Amino acid sequence: MMKYITYILIGFFFGIIMYKSEAASWFRIYEMFEFGSFHMYGIIGSALILGILGVQFIKRNNIKAMGGGEMQLKPKNKSVPRYLIGGIIFGLGWALAGACPGPMYVLAGSGYISILIVIAAALLGTFMYGLLRNRLPH
Repeated sequence: MMKYITYILIGFFFGIIMYKSEAASWFRIYEMFEFGSFHMYGIIGSALILGILGVQFIKRNNIKAMGGGEMQLKPKNKSVPRYLIGGIIFGLGWALAGACPGPMYVLAGSGYISILIVIAAALLGTFMYGLLRNRLPH
């Protein structure tokens, strides 16, 4: 039970940071796609650098998951079309909705009720992918 409280607190803290940094702002996202400001690129670049440093720290110190379990990673198909098509679909959804998955929930928590339509569509798309995944080319 304690680990779930930890996850909720981390998510709550992350949501506050997303909101206060304006990473959940539709205007900032729109501005980024127009190459009008460095703001979002700075946030994404900072997250990338911190992510790389964090993963290296975890690997070098052999840190385990919170539950003590082993992480088992299956080898992935690293074909270019797979990532190209997935990236295009993700980018189009991000541009049309004005939010990627993390900020969608931040916006819902901030009281922007219309984002619930976007969340429902994202969940439906994920569900449809789950149904069709075995039929898609690997």
